[in-house]
Amino acid sequence: MAPPGTARRFSGSGRTSVIDSLRGFTLSGVRIDKEDLRKRITFPEYLRRAMTEAIRAKDADAAAVVHFYEEAHGGGAPPVEPAEWPIVVFINSKSGGRHGPKLKARLQELMGEEQVFDLSTVKPHEFVQYGLSCLENFANLGDSCAKATREKLKIVVAGGDGTVGWVLGCLGDLNKQGRLPVPPTGVIPLGTGNDLSRSFGWGGSFPFNWKSSVKRTLEKVAHGPTARLDSWQVLISMPAGEELDIPYALKATEETPLDQELEVEGELPEKVSCYQGVFYNYFSIGMDAQVAYGFHHLRNEKPYLAQGPISNKMIYSGYSCQQGWFCTPCSSYPGLRSLKNILRIYIKKVNNSKWEQIPVPSSVRSIVVLNLPSYGSGRNPWGKLKPDYLEKRGFVQAHPDDGYLEIFGLKQGWHASMVMAEVISAKHIAQASAIRFELRGGEWKKSYLQMDGEPWKQPMNKEFSTFVEIKRVAYQSLMVRGD
Repeated sequence: MAPPGTARRFSGSGRTSVIDSLRGFTLSGVRIDKEDLRKRITFPEYLRRAMTEAIRAKDADAAAVVHFYEEAHGGGAPPVEPAEWPIVVFINSKSGGRHGPKLKARLQELMGEEQVFDLSTVKPHEFVQYGLSCLENFANLGDSCAKATREKLKIVVAGGDGTVGWVLGCLGDLNKQGRLPVPPTGVIPLGTGNDLSRSFGWGGSFPFNWKSSVKRTLEKVAHGPTARLDSWQVLISMPAGEELDIPYALKATEETPLDQELEVEGELPEKVSCYQGVFYNYFSIGMDAQVAYGFHHLRNEKPYLAQGPISNKMIYSGYSCQQGWFCTPCSSYPGLRSLKNILRIYIKKVNNSKWEQIPVPSSVRSIVVLNLPSYGSGRNPWGKLKPDYLEKRGFVQAHPDDGYLEIFGLKQGWHASMVMAEVISAKHIAQASAIRFELRGGEWKKSYLQMDGEPWKQPMNKEFSTFVEIKRVAYQSLMVRGD
């Protein structure tokens, strides 16, 4: 039976990754000529070399960079034509198991080698700060080729959801700096879940016929329609003195005040440590984050075990059982059985600008805040809800660009498994435009949090609370649709 409040539908989320791959990449049987594609997407050599040097020198105005401009435009040199479909690729060559290095080599065959950036050596913020600045500087000098390249530029990210979010976050800085347009982004899915990729029609896994699929993907990026995506700023404010081993999605920042419209009950510590980051798909607290944390550490310690999405999922499932996600003995301390002991939730509901506290269900061991209609490798635990149920609960139909987050709970592994199989629904808690979590230790000395697949261990204090505040970023990200 369909879960309560859920419209009857045929769900594509249960399809195999093979079918996802075929659907996302190979429905068109048109053969793409390699040399023609290369000609259309490859930057002129002087631009490629200038951008590479700007990033290497970490200076868009370096003398060697300017030299490339002068060489291309001096001495009566003929005008240079821009690429018809200028594309830059960021690849996490460690993703995708054994395919990462092969994919990188294939991409370098299809365009200028300098247009393919391995994230282990070039970070996306370096590209934005120096590479794009190089194009903008040339354009300001009257270089029509650089101007057209900058205006038509599109990005491809070959990696998992965390990698895509990392690149989107760096591109989002262009909005803050008034450096428009922001290049739209397409995806080659190399991660385990690939939910962000699925949500915009790029499929759920790296395709078997990947050599031809890469060509098709680049053409789709060039011609595909764009869609908008909300992103969400996370602020963590915690008592100073505790060490926090943060993922790359979070950055330490200066002391930042919480929303003043919501007063904090009780005393605050004299000093706090603050961290900020952005997520695009989900943020979660509890057992699912703990399992993810253990899995990530096991994969880092024994990388030979992680040879691709299938082996990753098998390891993940085994770790879930080991951590007590499916079975928690009655003798276990209460914290393992419910988040209610350590957590308060405050939200701004739909069409309401005032903060209010909402109850934490006593049965819930994991709370997920969801932005996309895809979670846990293509499932939609929130569901497509019927109009009468939406009206009864004060919800609206969920979309990635609607300015709202869906908050739901998972009770334990068995419940999560049934939810992911879409046999029953997740525990609908709320829909919100802003959220504040307040965590206070008791028997718990730590909790586990994650955002977009990047987990960390969050220390907790018995005397003072740790706050996690989530608000929508003013600017939306721009995605290229692959379907």
